[in-house]
Amino acid sequence: PDKCPAFMTPLDRPAAPVNISVNHLRAHSAMVSWNVLEGEAVIGFAISQQRQDGLTQRFIREVNTTSRACVLWDLNENTDYIIQVQSIGLHGESQASKRVHFRTLEKADHFQSIMAQGDPSVEGLDISRRLQTGEMLIIMTVLLLWAAVIALFCRQYDIIKDNDSNNHSKDKTKPLSVYSTPDYHSGSLTGSKVSPVYVFKYYESWNMKQRHSGLFTTQ
Repeated sequence: PDKCPAFMTPLDRPAAPVNISVNHLRAHSAMVSWNVLEGEAVIGFAISQQRQDGLTQRFIREVNTTSRACVLWDLNENTDYIIQVQSIGLHGESQASKRVHFRTLEKADHFQSIMAQGDPSVEGLDISRRLQTGEMLIIMTVLLLWAAVIALFCRQYDIIKDNDSNNHSKDKTKPLSVYSTPDYHSGSLTGSKVSPVYVFKYYESWNMKQRHSGLFTTQ
């Protein structure tokens, strides 16, 4: 029969993870990473997280994963923590790894760290924020364009309305002046109002024509 390696039998649990490290430290988060021995049948991991003062303790367990890293959330700023990692195999869990100590940052250090380098733990959030900012800019641009179009339409409407009002006023019939010149139609004098001076001159001209006519008739 085939022999299994000395460090492992079918019922053995996997070996403890090695090279435990904590990086991407922030005020309220940190990333833990580790390695497993080559040939280990590992299907998950478990992390024990504890404050150094012993006030709080958290246990994280994930299976059906090949991940060798995990982000720790909801940490207290400027606080000391101790973690241990275990590998989960088909037949149980490994022994806990060596204890690893780390300390979270203060808020001021957190902001400086974000500016100095990218943060994988919040990369998705940053992308989402950038997308939301771009969408807001597009929406604001569209709203401004619509406002400009509406303002231009209102301005044109007011101009057209004023022009129509002026044209209507000009089309109205103006009253004849008292001294306006009368119109003639078929040899007769027309007009609602005739100048007295003009009537007098018209009468004098007619009178002279009558006299002339009488002189020629008498001869």
